[in-house]
Amino acid sequence: MLIGELAERAGTSTRALRYYEAHGLVQPRRSANGYRVYDDAELRVVHEIRARLAAGFVLDDIRPFVACLRAGNASGEVCPDSVAVLRRKLAQVDDCIDRLSALRGQLEVQLRRQQP
Repeated sequence: MLIGELAERAGTSTRALRYYEAHGLVQPRRSANGYRVYDDAELRVVHEIRARLAAGFVLDDIRPFVACLRAGNASGEVCPDSVAVLRRKLAQVDDCIDRLSALRGQLEVQLRRQQP
C-alpha cells in the first residue's frame, strides 16, 4: 500500500509516517518510481507506535516494542527490552504520583491555614 492508504488505515497523517520513518520506526520499500510502499505488517507497527505515544512514551522508548513486533511476536510488549521499558515507565509514573501526592498534601495544609 502507498503512504496515503497506510495513513488512512492507521488514522494518522502522511507527515507522521514520514517522521516515524526518519526515526527508523517505519520501514517502507521504494517502488521503481520512488514511491514508498508499505506491507500490511507496517500497519501493526504504526498502531503500536501511536498507542505507545498516546500512553506517554517517547520514540526512543518505542523502539523495543517495534523490534519485538518485527521479530514476529504477536505483541510488542513480550520481549525483554520492552518489559524493561515498561518497568522504567511504571517507575516514572509512580514517582510522578508520589510528587503529586506530596504537592496535594502541601496545598491542603495551606488551605487549612486560610480557614477561620
